[in-house]
Amino acid sequence: MSVTTRFAPSPTGWIHVGNLRTALMNFLIARKTGGQFILRLDDTDQERSKEEYVDGLKEDLTWLGLHWDRVERQSLRMERYAEAADQLRAAGRFYECFESAVELDLKRKKLLNMGRPPVYDRSALKLTEAEKTALRAEGRAGYWRFRLDIERIEWADGIIGDISIDAGSVSDPVLIKADGQVLYTFASSVDDVDMGVTHIVRGADHVTNTATQIQIMQALGGVPPTFAHHSLLTGPGGEELSKRLGTLSLRDLRAKGVEPMALLSLMARLGSSRPVELAGSMEELIAGFDIATFGAAPTKFDAEDLFPLTRHHVQGLPFAAVQARIAALGVPAEMAEAFWAVAKGNITVLADLEGWWQLFRDGATPAIDEADRAFVAEAMALLPPQPWTTATWGEWTAAVKAATGRKGKDLFRPLRRALTGRDAGPEMADVMPLLRKVPTV
Repeated sequence: MSVTTRFAPSPTGWIHVGNLRTALMNFLIARKTGGQFILRLDDTDQERSKEEYVDGLKEDLTWLGLHWDRVERQSLRMERYAEAADQLRAAGRFYECFESAVELDLKRKKLLNMGRPPVYDRSALKLTEAEKTALRAEGRAGYWRFRLDIERIEWADGIIGDISIDAGSVSDPVLIKADGQVLYTFASSVDDVDMGVTHIVRGADHVTNTATQIQIMQALGGVPPTFAHHSLLTGPGGEELSKRLGTLSLRDLRAKGVEPMALLSLMARLGSSRPVELAGSMEELIAGFDIATFGAAPTKFDAEDLFPLTRHHVQGLPFAAVQARIAALGVPAEMAEAFWAVAKGNITVLADLEGWWQLFRDGATPAIDEADRAFVAEAMALLPPQPWTTATWGEWTAAVKAATGRKGKDLFRPLRRALTGRDAGPEMADVMPLLRKVPTV
């Protein structure tokens, strides 16, 4: 059987790490099996869906290398949803309701006060056509619910295991709102059947949706796909993360310098029994992915964990991969490769290169302790004129040691701080040839 997966975001905002987890798992399953990965835009909410978010999510997925095989838009399939709705009506599985939001809320509160689950009572099924006509005359617009078969809905979940939900404990889902908007539960079910989706991975908060969608798909004559529900993300302390997801958008992480492979490596293992390791390529990531290794317990996510992985990735890049970026900084071509060799071990994100080039190009503001001021002045008088080579540091410090008697860190640290303004960094023998200006002390 050919595998088909999908990622179905709503273009109502920028996608975040929670969305990425879903997209990545579906992408990896498709690629590992040689199947298809569909990008399906859940854009039936025309008021909230924006083209800028469509462009943004495509940009984010492209940045990560999650390339889709085709794009589908639910907004272009409204006629198909109308056909499916007629099919369900004819089968007696679709019924019109007229309760207001206030009336529904009162019903829920009454049931809760009685210690019963707040399940819709199906009172709309008892309405006669005359009563429906009268309600419409009052100005009430009908909305449509799917009538569930009251039975146990069971499936073998790829992560959670065997799941069994009593349909009697769930309200008949609203599939079409009074204003005609087709809701996710319905449109997604129709699409998954029509598009031959075979595997769906999504968050554990969709488990109840899955139960109802299984019946909707079956009522449409379709075969439900294999489902897997991944754990929900929490903050590093176990706190609810959903309210912070807006600050964890992929575009924000990209702006902070997080590298795609660092982000993908973390999200492909987070919540699984396997350790998080930086993958060297997308192929390695695909080969190492196994949905069966993931657990159902809430999973802690800390954005700070992305930076050691980013550092590891960046520091391992060959010169050719950063050559254009270094050229854009204004580093002369003849010293670009040496600059990368010196700077790469001292950066976390590629944007850190700018600070190192500024230091080499313009010189540093010397950092000199008062107790070292006379020593540094004497040492600077012994500094040979430029150009400097990799031998200059050793020759200069030997001369300073002979003249002052200083040695060890009391010799090297003040001189490093005077030339670079920093307490630590690359080997000074390698730094000296790159320094364009001698700081004034």
